Amino acid sequence: MLKKLVLFDIDGTLLNVGSINRRILVDALQEVYGTAGSADRHNFAGKMDNMIIYEVLQNTGLCEAEIAEKFDRAKQTYIEMFRTHSRPSDITLMEGVRELLEELSARPELMLGLLTGNFEGSGRHKLLLPDINHFFPFGAFADDGENRNALPPVAVEKAYQLTGKKFTEENIIIIGDTEHDIACARVLNAKSIAVATGTYSSQQLKKHNPHVLFENLSRTDVVISEILQSSIN
Repeated sequence: MLKKLVLFDIDGTLLNVGSINRRILVDALQEVYGTAGSADRHNFAGKMDNMIIYEVLQNTGLCEAEIAEKFDRAKQTYIEMFRTHSRPSDITLMEGVRELLEELSARPELMLGLLTGNFEGSGRHKLLLPDINHFFPFGAFADDGENRNALPPVAVEKAYQLTGKKFTEENIIIIGDTEHDIACARVLNAKSIAVATGTYSSQQLKKHNPHVLFENLSRTDVVISEILQSSIN
């Protein structure tokens, strides 16, 4: 019987994508808008792909209406370019991730999902390249909401549609590498597990008061123990 819902962020948590991700976004925006704005230097950590596009282009003087007019084309261009040009060698799995996913997926009481700022088309491809996409039957993506804090209820509803189980706050765990993942857990009053494998150090993450903080996910037994614990005190 399913008891817990475990939602993972992608970038910085499960894996790291080399510079190709930024280069492809720059190329896609150049193709569609004639400018990439500040995409070559913008901080992407924990942000939604749709918000990133708006932010980097507004930094170059385009207004929201101008961006919106070509947004769908820009999104699709970016996804198609990423699928075409990225290779397995561009992806580095974080330490312990494959072992953790294998152990978690073998437990019938756990349901794994994604809660990520990626567009689904590009996010799924990031997981396909290192062969971990099959661990995640569903996810909440940038396609599903205007801001990241809108995604946790979407993930819960998708889990319900898939399993028929309505997961409640004490049975939801959100794992991520930024303050935004910790904030997402608060939306549901769920348990947050922060991991310092992205651009945020453990000291920076600690300031945002996650329930649990790990340097990485390499200690499989310890991470699973925290997932299985119901208390978030």
